[in-house]
Amino acid sequence: MLLDAAIILKRNYVSVSGRGERWLVFAHGFGCDQKMWRFVAPAFEDDFRVVRFDYVGAGRSDGAAYDPVRYGSLEGYASDVIEVIDALGAREVVFVGHSVSGVVGLLASIRRRDLFSHLILVCPSPCYINRLPGYEGGFNQADIEGLLDLMDKNPLGWAGFLAPMVMKNADRPELGAELEQSFCAMKPEVARQFARVTFFSDNRDDLVKVQTPTHVLQCTNDSVAPESVGRFVHRQISGSTFHQLSASGHCPHVSDPEETIRAIRSYLQAARVSPEANRRA
Repeated sequence: MLLDAAIILKRNYVSVSGRGERWLVFAHGFGCDQKMWRFVAPAFEDDFRVVRFDYVGAGRSDGAAYDPVRYGSLEGYASDVIEVIDALGAREVVFVGHSVSGVVGLLASIRRRDLFSHLILVCPSPCYINRLPGYEGGFNQADIEGLLDLMDKNPLGWAGFLAPMVMKNADRPELGAELEQSFCAMKPEVARQFARVTFFSDNRDDLVKVQTPTHVLQCTNDSVAPESVGRFVHRQISGSTFHQLSASGHCPHVSDPEETIRAIRSYLQAARVSPEANRRA
């Protein structure tokens, strides 16, 4: 069933700001919402129409629209991305996806190449579980099963366990506290299913299908998506570029937004996407 554009934009609580002609879409990761981009997105409003949204079940999205069948795979979230872009009437979108949203964005780009001009993947992982020999995703199968078991037994306590590991930056505990609060804001059943879909998905074979120009931003000391994963993504996506951030942890847009802004802007200029780069050409 085709949905009206207004229904889609309300469903995903889509916000649009900025004055540019090109579109720049920011997508959040597991357990987060669009507020996580609040330090980064405004820096691009002079040159782009900036889009932020919440996946169904997160933030201020329409919780009544949550369908466990649709969102039982990352393809359901990719459908959200496609529908949001279509509802806006946008094309040639630069998609910036954090963590699992990096994979969501590449899945969407494979299905609808016409919608995307570039992908910027921030700490992406196509597979979080070690698949030996040859691939170290950062977690053993037992680690993820243990997390899901903890989510069943302690619907709020798991967030206090996971947030500091994801955020790092122990000298700034307020960052981990914000992420923990974001985790706890999701309904327990939604959080658990999103966690299962995120951490048990294996999209390594999809990387070679990506035809959209892609840039990988990799953090330092990232326990969730280690450097080896980011370099694997870079190697598998033909023609992609790679940049190592000095920011520590898995959420550079929160822990070091200025470096994240510089890295995104540098890529956009090098790719001649930004108006500034076009003016210099």
